[in-house]
Amino acid sequence: MSSLKNVADMAGVSVATVSRVLNSDDVVKEDTKQKVLAAIKKLNYTPNRVAQRLRSTKTNSRIIGLLIPDIQNPFYVDVIRGIEDYAYAHNSVVIIGNFSQDEKKEKLYIDILKSESVDGFIVAPSNEKDVYIKALIEDGFPIVCIDRGMKDVDVDLVKVDNQQGVFNAVQHLIGLGHTRIGHVTGKPFLPTTHERMAGYEEAMKMYDLEIDPEIIVSSNSDYDSGAEKTAHLLELENPPTAIFTANNLITLGALDTINRRGLRIPEDIAIVGFDDVYWANSLNPPLTAVRQPGFEIGRRSCELLIQRINKPDRSVASIILKTELMIRKSCGS
Repeated sequence: MSSLKNVADMAGVSVATVSRVLNSDDVVKEDTKQKVLAAIKKLNYTPNRVAQRLRSTKTNSRIIGLLIPDIQNPFYVDVIRGIEDYAYAHNSVVIIGNFSQDEKKEKLYIDILKSESVDGFIVAPSNEKDVYIKALIEDGFPIVCIDRGMKDVDVDLVKVDNQQGVFNAVQHLIGLGHTRIGHVTGKPFLPTTHERMAGYEEAMKMYDLEIDPEIIVSSNSDYDSGAEKTAHLLELENPPTAIFTANNLITLGALDTINRRGLRIPEDIAIVGFDDVYWANSLNPPLTAVRQPGFEIGRRSCELLIQRINKPDRSVASIILKTELMIRKSCGS
């Protein structure tokens, strides 16, 4: 069975151009369109029936491919809501692939979404040099990155100021008298991990506090490693008096470890997390956390993607949104 890439190779165009022809996009020049149609006929290529059914539900509807690294993370749930809300209001549908930070799975979903003749992708790259996302960009697909950018690649981006968000949180802990602040980071190859680490270091340096590698531990950005790494910090001969956790799943793991050990928050150990959640006020004590506007990130990314689809040659946009420190009782304030 012929693929979209087979058609593109025969016509001498990008896969994205073939997709545009299949989607009746007026942007494609007539001579290019005829080359693509000739290749489709010669190869007896048949567009995916699922995509055809989706397009038939609305006149001239777009199909957006969305690649999410961890759908268990409540932050991404908010992002998805924002994307879907804007897409539906603008005659578009969204197909989601949750690749669980697994590059092989990411590649699989990309291939599937390409076979569906999607009009463009919204992606959270697996790393800052993600070769699969880079290939999509080089192939001419409209792309918007969310949460994480790409190194040395011009691509539309929507994310928050991670460094400033963490700086504000750590500075707040310092203002409460904490000088030995542990940091459970995310996966070391993630751009967000580097940016949040930079915020931690900036705050510590500003107040002339020691940056002790012993109390900075990297995790797998999930619940289990959050629990494990927090246990490690608490078992040190000189444990931290406060811990900053790099995302909400790590925070939940850290809270589980603290509670299992019978420690009091914030009397025995203070904690502040990155990513606020709607149930943070229901915790005992309520959790201090850095809030990301997840819904807004999703909405703005979908807006950018539709703009990119309609105007492929427009200038690259980088939207950096502000975070908000939600001060509650887990930090000792």
